[in-house]
Amino acid sequence: MKKLAGTSMVALAVAAFLASLSLVSWRQGEALGMMEQLEDLRQECALEMADQDELESRIRQLESRGRVVSDAEERLGMREAVSSDIVYLLGEES
Repeated sequence: MKKLAGTSMVALAVAAFLASLSLVSWRQGEALGMMEQLEDLRQECALEMADQDELESRIRQLESRGRVVSDAEERLGMREAVSSDIVYLLGEES
């Protein structure tokens, strides 16, 4: 009977050891999955930031003085004022 109790203890210890190894393996798998998701999010964030930088650069280019002046000349028939076009009006003194 004592041999059966010893065998049962060994079987229980092996079962506990295998259960703990399974738990560790499962936790590591979950951690690796989370790490992959984190890396995907980092890559997505980097792409979005690159897109934002590109759009901001395009906005700066479209708002530049050279672009605005050339478009105003082409589309609206406007031109830059020269000194002879400028008239100074004197204001009334109170």
